[in-house]
Amino acid sequence: MKDDKQNFVLFAVIAALILFGWPLIQGKFFPTANPPVTRIEGGKTKAVANPAADPAADGAAAIGDRNAVIASTPRIRIETPRVSGSINLKGARIDDLVLKGYDETVAKNSPPIRLLSPAGAPDAYFASFGWRAQGLAPPAADAVWTPSGATTLTPTTPVTLDATNATGQRFRIQIAVDQDYMFTVRQTVLNAGTAPVPVATYGLVNRVGISKDPSSMTIHVGPMSVDNGGAHYRPNYKDIDEAAQKFTTTGGWLGFTDKYWLTALVPDQGQAFDGQFRAGANKAYQADYALQPRQVAPGQAITQTSRFFAGAKEVRLLDRYTDQQGVAKLDYAIDWGWFRIVEKPIFYYLDWLFRMVGNFGVAIILLTVTIRGLLFPIAQRQFKSMAAMRAVQPKMKAIQEKHKDDKVRMQQEVMALYKTEGVNPLAGCAPTLLQIPIMYALYKVLMLTIEMRHQPFVAWIKDLSAPDPLTPLNLFGLLPFTPPHMIAIGIVPIILGISMYFQFKLNPTPMDDTQKQVFKLLPWVLMFVMAPFAVGLQVYWITSNCLTIIQQKLLYARHPGLKVPVTK
Repeated sequence: MKDDKQNFVLFAVIAALILFGWPLIQGKFFPTANPPVTRIEGGKTKAVANPAADPAADGAAAIGDRNAVIASTPRIRIETPRVSGSINLKGARIDDLVLKGYDETVAKNSPPIRLLSPAGAPDAYFASFGWRAQGLAPPAADAVWTPSGATTLTPTTPVTLDATNATGQRFRIQIAVDQDYMFTVRQTVLNAGTAPVPVATYGLVNRVGISKDPSSMTIHVGPMSVDNGGAHYRPNYKDIDEAAQKFTTTGGWLGFTDKYWLTALVPDQGQAFDGQFRAGANKAYQADYALQPRQVAPGQAITQTSRFFAGAKEVRLLDRYTDQQGVAKLDYAIDWGWFRIVEKPIFYYLDWLFRMVGNFGVAIILLTVTIRGLLFPIAQRQFKSMAAMRAVQPKMKAIQEKHKDDKVRMQQEVMALYKTEGVNPLAGCAPTLLQIPIMYALYKVLMLTIEMRHQPFVAWIKDLSAPDPLTPLNLFGLLPFTPPHMIAIGIVPIILGISMYFQFKLNPTPMDDTQKQVFKLLPWVLMFVMAPFAVGLQVYWITSNCLTIIQQKLLYARHPGLKVPVTK
């Protein structure tokens, strides 16, 4: 019996290590990033060649106030239900964009999220579209384009920009935008010259500096592409500093992903393109693509269409662009990871509950009730198995005493006893094993999805995706100091520790003194472990613990033998 209890403690420790150590295991042994893309040519594998393109951004260092930089160039205003900003006529750049529906913090009067800023401003981040200068003389990167038609870009009024060159080619860029975050860019060249010209469009996204969001083994932040049928989470910006990362594909996209925000260049999904990520001056990073050139005869015109996503990574929206508008794997911009098959259904159900009740905290509680309800039959079998295991303990002890000098025979007799009595010693592990991926999936949902961002619960809990900000160590903010992060235990984690304590109290008392001490200490250790996690995850666990306490009381009433200590 002592060995069995020691095995149970060992299992509990292993389960905890799997739950909290899985992100490290995943990042080290199952990385989501992919190696540089290669192609097979002539029966040999080699690196993809550098795209024969010249999409270049100036990467200027910050020179002044953003508003002053914006005011220094002629612009076309952008105004939609979701975004506002402007298009820079100098260079035909989308370089001024604010997301109306999202604020920087939960504080009152917090400014909205600014996604794009012009070159020369702090945190420059912009998109530009042009043509390869190979056999063609497109407008210069600093050319001022002439607008025609609408003076404001809206979902119902696209804008048109025109330019010409000295050899008779006319260039036009028409930009449209939908009700959300997708821009459509139609690039046209009319060859009014006397000789054919090769025409190949390109698009680029350029940003100065790396994302302010931390990248981890479970949440990718940084360069990303979908190419050759797969979603590729580029490792980090350091890899681009060392060498440009290149690929060739038909269909897909490339850009930069933050925790909640995304910029993505989406070339024509039916055409092959060369893509790359590269580093530039002043700590700038660029994602760009270029199509293969097509010959345009004199008097002929060609139009090539691409799209540009710049906005929030809303799950339903990305799914719609993927499923209904044919953008390959745009939904993979959210790094669901290995448990995607569990995480997305949990998100959709949780989001549906939120739409029903109007509070994400309450929705998480209802989600917990649902999960525990689904697992209740399994828990019943677990308790039944535990009761059966206790019932055969005297027979097991007799076998152990009889064959204590023959371990092989002892094991054979014990297995025969299990078979005769219909006992499965592993049956009690099933609910715990099922809870681990569910807990991890909910953690990812709370960490990844913008729908959870800044969602309040009750009282001081203003953001369920963040740790509990209130701690008794500084008298709940009355004392003018901030405790170290490791010991700043919030109210919700303390409640979590208390709920775990009472749950453990309902378990049968172990005979071994060491096990008793472990079970007494474990709730408070887990309290500290869980404190830095999102409040929403803690709410889930507290609710689960409370339901487990109720469940245990009911099942102990049906299986009173579980509460009776087994004698040595």
